[in-house]
Amino acid sequence: MDTKLRTLMETKFRDAYGLKDYRIYFAPGRVNLIGEHTDYNGGHVFPCAISFGTYALVADRNDDMIRISSLNFEEDGVIRVPIRDLNIERPDMWTKYPLGVFRTFKEKGYDIQHGFDILIYGDIPNGAGLSSSASLEVLIGTIIKDSFELSDVSMVDVALFGQYAENNYCGCNCGIMDQFASAMGRENHAILLDTNELVYEYVPLAFENEKIVITNSKVKHNLADGGYNKARNSAEAALAELQKEVDIKTLGDLTEAEFESYSYAIENDDNYFSAKHAVYENRRVLKAVEALRANNFEELGKLMYASHMSLRDDYQVSCEEIDLLVDLAHEVEGVWGSRITGGGFGGCTVSIVKNEAIDTFIDYVGEEYKRETGIEAEFYVVEAAQGAGRIE
Repeated sequence: MDTKLRTLMETKFRDAYGLKDYRIYFAPGRVNLIGEHTDYNGGHVFPCAISFGTYALVADRNDDMIRISSLNFEEDGVIRVPIRDLNIERPDMWTKYPLGVFRTFKEKGYDIQHGFDILIYGDIPNGAGLSSSASLEVLIGTIIKDSFELSDVSMVDVALFGQYAENNYCGCNCGIMDQFASAMGRENHAILLDTNELVYEYVPLAFENEKIVITNSKVKHNLADGGYNKARNSAEAALAELQKEVDIKTLGDLTEAEFESYSYAIENDDNYFSAKHAVYENRRVLKAVEALRANNFEELGKLMYASHMSLRDDYQVSCEEIDLLVDLAHEVEGVWGSRITGGGFGGCTVSIVKNEAIDTFIDYVGEEYKRETGIEAEFYVVEAAQGAGRIE
């Protein structure tokens, strides 16, 4: 947290709540290197936390009132909600995410013994697909865990509670990946996560001559509007049909060959292609991790491009602007691979770019993208960051 931001948040905090001691917390966003729409299909994902995220200044209260405000939504002022009545009256407001987490902890049997004064600031671009909502959910979960010294709540639990809140109170039937990456990130590592068993391992991102570059298409999306849930429902329908023919719990249980052997059971074409993506993408994740460990960036890049084509053609969650960014990246020498990242329908691409090609990549892709669309893309050169916690 840089000094300028801390000073600004201190000033705004005191203006809103008066002069008092406070604690500082941070939860990162995430970028997924490969493995999209596999987390709720029982497959593997390969995300890492990034340095963009959400900060909070927090002070305890002596009553049961939660007072919460955000520098990103200053026009909303201070929202006041009593812990005894955590009904989310405005599901269109950003407060559904933090209040949903408070409500989840209560539903899980944890006693929220007092209220809080909370000031939020997030530097993740809204709608970019870098998990601003998951970051906020994990942030609130971390505050609750730390404030009440809940030793029986692990950071994996914090991630699960955040996912529960998003599914039940925020209108998006997301998987666990985003919250897990925010809660469990490790500096200079990505996470290979088996979302079916919640078994994970940290894989070093030992780049010597490469960087992760995120390109923001500036096309905003809202996953709760229906596209994300429709895609998920299609994959679930395919699973139900397959389960009549083969003993599986998730699509992630199948190899490519097994899927093709039993795919006759799927009657609807959209369901077939959704299931095909989930199965093949899961296997791409495992192959990509092997390639990374072997420093085979050429193979890693091929898998990233294949991932994007599957998301575009089979799962149908891309859009023209994102496809253009991937195509432009493919034209730049020194780019190993590029793909859409996040839930889809806009947002960002993630690319692995050689250090000496980064400036060329940004200039060329930025200029051509603006020429074609009239939109000025944003570029972020990022490294894998630590997961959520309290800042001393």
